[in-house]
Amino acid sequence: MTPGQVVALGDSCLAIRFEATIDPAVNARCVALAWSLEHLAMRGVRDVVPTYSAVTIHFDPRVTDCEALRTKVDALASVPVAASAIDTRLIEVPVRYGGECGPDLAAVAAFGRCTEAEVVGLHTAAPYRVFMLGFLPGFAYMGPVDARIAMPRLETPRLKVAAGSVGIAGAQTGIYPCETPGGWRIIGRTALSLFDATRSEPFLLRAGDRVKFVAV
Repeated sequence: MTPGQVVALGDSCLAIRFEATIDPAVNARCVALAWSLEHLAMRGVRDVVPTYSAVTIHFDPRVTDCEALRTKVDALASVPVAASAIDTRLIEVPVRYGGECGPDLAAVAAFGRCTEAEVVGLHTAAPYRVFMLGFLPGFAYMGPVDARIAMPRLETPRLKVAAGSVGIAGAQTGIYPCETPGGWRIIGRTALSLFDATRSEPFLLRAGDRVKFVAV
């Protein structure tokens, strides 16, 4: 894998960037690096955010030595972290597909030249990797979606998508944690709460998790 490049994003954030791609191996490296940084609990580091192919480190420049932090990030990025050392989880998500819950299921079936039942079968066939969280609190970008049903997002987003809606956007699938505008192809809905600020752990999912959709 190409070595990561450390860059400054202003005076209170560093990022280490790997290949700009949606790839499980690259993302696993990002999640491992973020895990290592979080467990160091370095003074002044406010947040560590893994993404598809990068990790951003937000810090307080009043108490953190930026150059020392950069040196530490460089060192960690060169040391592989064993997958067994990272707490990954398999989470089952029950989904009601089609009908009012999945208004785009028929369109995805037409795109894939298959039946709606086959779309559901393909979507539930194997666990998806949670690559990152973003867009909304608790929104997990997951994949890869089977190419046969990897339909592009809507040209014009809906003004309202219900909380719990399960959507497809190309090679990605995701769950809307709250009611919001959105342009993903909605094929179902879950009753699970993806984000709850009153819980000790507000986010149901985190980067590196595996998610298995189950039709109900």
